[in-house]
Amino acid sequence: PIALTAAIVAITIALTVGWQILVVREFEAFAEGFTPIHWLLVILGSVFFALIITVLILQAVWLVREIRSNQRQQTFMDAVTHELHTPLASLRLYLDTLRGRELPAERRDEFLEIMGEDLERLQRTIDQILSAARTDLKRVRREPIDLGRLLLECAGDARERFGLPESAILVDVPAGARVKGDLEQLRVAFRNLIENAIRYASGEVHVEVRVRPVSARRLEVEVSDLGLGIPASALDRVFQRFARLQNEAVRTVRGLGLGLYIVRNVARAHGGSVRAESDGEGKGSRFILTLPGHVDERTRPHR
Repeated sequence: PIALTAAIVAITIALTVGWQILVVREFEAFAEGFTPIHWLLVILGSVFFALIITVLILQAVWLVREIRSNQRQQTFMDAVTHELHTPLASLRLYLDTLRGRELPAERRDEFLEIMGEDLERLQRTIDQILSAARTDLKRVRREPIDLGRLLLECAGDARERFGLPESAILVDVPAGARVKGDLEQLRVAFRNLIENAIRYASGEVHVEVRVRPVSARRLEVEVSDLGLGIPASALDRVFQRFARLQNEAVRTVRGLGLGLYIVRNVARAHGGSVRAESDGEGKGSRFILTLPGHVDERTRPHR
């Protein structure tokens, strides 16, 4: 469809140019015989040709967007199918084993622990889909939030989940950093940023979370890593729904392509923004979330 539309646009432009050349050449010979009706036909012809070309170009743009959207949705469906099918198959296998055999207590506890991990994976997948749906509604509760406490909590949860040491995630937040917004939505956004930095680490995990004021009423939360990095052409595209980089190393990482989409929705719903920065593939990434907020100098630092 794209090639056909491009060919039609090219043919239409060629016909338009050729028609205009013929009109100009014949104009000299028949200028004296031109009436207002002739001029009207020339003008209307030019306008209609321009409209046809414009419609064809818009159609080509629409087709490209639809094709990309379908590709992203197919990627999402493949990811969801994998994320749901794999733990379900594992749960069924371990359940059948527990039902059909008498196992030692240690082996039984091992199976139960694995089944618990599978259930947690299913719960995270469902929560991610529900979070994307909720943030699409752009409904935000406004309440004062201690940014330092929230980020320390998110970092601690990530360390526990991935079994990381304290030094793997550095949190640097000025005392008294506060924002006004929806606690649960911001928690989901920060967790997504931190967990993405961990998942896409190349080698040893080293994530830095820093907060700095950029004005009297705005704060920046930067989550940086030394991981796989992002090519310059994809820095904006990573925030689209179902978007995942076409990279072999990235495809091996589990995900639905919704995490950064949720982050962008949360930022916009709070009157802020988010952007990605990277020096290129293999050179790490930085995600900067800007939110309305301030630093209360009277507040004591967290211990």
